[in-house]
Amino acid sequence: MSECILTKAQLAQLLPGNPHVEHWHRVLEQLFPDYDINTPRRMAAFIAQCSHESGGFKVLKENLNYRAATLRKIFPKYFPDDAIAAAYAGKQELIANKVYANRMGNGDIESGDGFRYCGRGLIQLTGKSNYQAFADSLEMAVEDVPAFLATFEGAAQSACWFWESNNLNKWADEGDIVTLTKRINGGTIGLEDRLKHYDHALHVLDA
Repeated sequence: MSECILTKAQLAQLLPGNPHVEHWHRVLEQLFPDYDINTPRRMAAFIAQCSHESGGFKVLKENLNYRAATLRKIFPKYFPDDAIAAAYAGKQELIANKVYANRMGNGDIESGDGFRYCGRGLIQLTGKSNYQAFADSLEMAVEDVPAFLATFEGAAQSACWFWESNNLNKWADEGDIVTLTKRINGGTIGLEDRLKHYDHALHVLDA
């Protein structure tokens, strides 16, 4: 499939209602060539996955403001009964420190790493190990990464970096959205929405 260039008009169609299309277009225009996200299929897959993960490029930090019932449903291992779930409900920092402790390179609950390195950026980079690897790729201190991920450039570059690091162009070339979703999400949560974004993006980019 031939290489293509993403136009601002195309991106505006793919991010309806987003007030920052011009900013997003500027950074993607700069980054896509560096990461070989340069065909309709690759761009469509990337934008579709990021759109799902970030609510249409609008939410750059993981929302952990869960009610007790939701905590019990999503994290039953960590909230095995109603009393524990109720004690954590709505307390994002406490929730992150509990569910992300002692994994993905994070320290224990008391370290605060769970919240410090919660999901950020367009593809929700999560965990100290990922933050550190991304920081190393930019020769940046890991402590500076959370603030960088809150910027247009950082949010987009972290997603491009994750995409390249996990060889996701391979699955994008094959149009394998299921495998792409598993590599990004760890499962197939939101697959229907991701496919809807992908089909729309492919239509817009391939037109």
